[in-house]
Amino acid sequence: MLDSTKVQYPPLQLIQTWVWMMIESGNPELQDKGRNNLISAFGSLAKANEYLVQQEKK
Repeated sequence: MLDSTKVQYPPLQLIQTWVWMMIESGNPELQDKGRNNLISAFGSLAKANEYLVQQEKK
């Protein structure tokens, strides 16, 4: 049975792709899409960053 109390985030590779889109793509349309995807998944860019920092420590 799935634990509905635990927040489910997208796979790490997908999150890293969104970060790449936002920071390194150089395409304003892709930058907006990456930013919007991160905000949709985490609620804010700050929370997305916290999650990524936490994953690096594992």
